[in-house]
Amino acid sequence: MLSMSTSWVYREASKLGLKGYKLGRGRNSKVLYKKHEVLKWLEQQEIL
Repeated sequence: MLSMSTSWVYREASKLGLKGYKLGRGRNSKVLYKKHEVLKWLEQQEIL
């Protein structure tokens, strides 16, 4: 959806204002992002 690697999203998302929701505990837990929050963030990033 973002045309970015998964590792880039995990590393940079919080810096860019995207809030992740962690599933599980520990280092290998999965982080998900709400689709409507990602779409809202994308709209804010558009250059007019």
